[in-house]
Amino acid sequence: MSRISTGLTSAWSHLLADWDRTLRSSGKPETTRYNYLLAVAQFARFLTDNAADCAAGPAAPAESTRAHIEEFQAWMIETRSASTALNKHKVLQQFFKWLAEDEQEIDRSPMERVKAPTTPTKLVPVMGDEDTKKILDTCNGKTFTDLRDQAIIRLYYGTGARLAEVANLTTDDLDMATDSVVYQGKGGKSRRVRFGPKTARALSRYLRARSRHRAADVPSLWLAARGAQPLQANGIKIMLKRRGKHAGVSGVHAHRWRHNYAHAWKLAGGDTGDLMLLLGWSTDAMARHYGASAAAERAQEVQLRMRIGENV
Repeated sequence: MSRISTGLTSAWSHLLADWDRTLRSSGKPETTRYNYLLAVAQFARFLTDNAADCAAGPAAPAESTRAHIEEFQAWMIETRSASTALNKHKVLQQFFKWLAEDEQEIDRSPMERVKAPTTPTKLVPVMGDEDTKKILDTCNGKTFTDLRDQAIIRLYYGTGARLAEVANLTTDDLDMATDSVVYQGKGGKSRRVRFGPKTARALSRYLRARSRHRAADVPSLWLAARGAQPLQANGIKIMLKRRGKHAGVSGVHAHRWRHNYAHAWKLAGGDTGDLMLLLGWSTDAMARHYGASAAAERAQEVQLRMRIGENV
């Protein structure tokens, strides 16, 4: 909170602290709370920094207007992207709704007539087998880092988990007797997912190396190569980019394997409901979105199997 609130007026920082308390009491995970608070702090900072160029920056959240929010959204689109502006829009909706309904600091939300930014459909390319092999080949050594990174990559590749789900694993979440892992998903929902023999072998090799690490007693599954610290999600992001660069594969990030998992599942004729359970989705909208960039390939595979126009 102190870092997020740096440079804000007391009115903004106090309300942010109160909102954070509400978010914690409703069970919002830490990453969600951070993103929510950051968005509001960015809005408040924008009003202060651009007071001379736009309508006078409000001293307190209750003085925010539709014009302020629209200028902030336009700035986000120009300096970041439309999708980032849309995320901030959704957060500000929640913040001003809380300010009106829970705190009764305002009579009505200034977000009521603010249109959400439109975003172009962006298809995320799947991380196919060929590129995955190139990346895994960079982890063929016997060092602690090689064994750890291969286990991490195989979990993403073999289970389609989110970045944070793999990053936040503890040693208790692994069950090597049943070759399964328990992920803590969004909204505090947990699910058990099986993994294959190659992933199991990579994990087993890592666990043996981990048992000799100076931080072997740390509950976090993934450990930094040096020191006695766990490897955090940001460290995994950096590792994946580094491995991708070394392998000559661009745009490497965990979510591409999530898209690949959904694509491979659909290509094999897997049930959408089962896919939702495995990947931790509550609606089929995400199931339609993930793997969409490879939808044409799936359609062509089905066409060949059906042999339309080849029966006479």
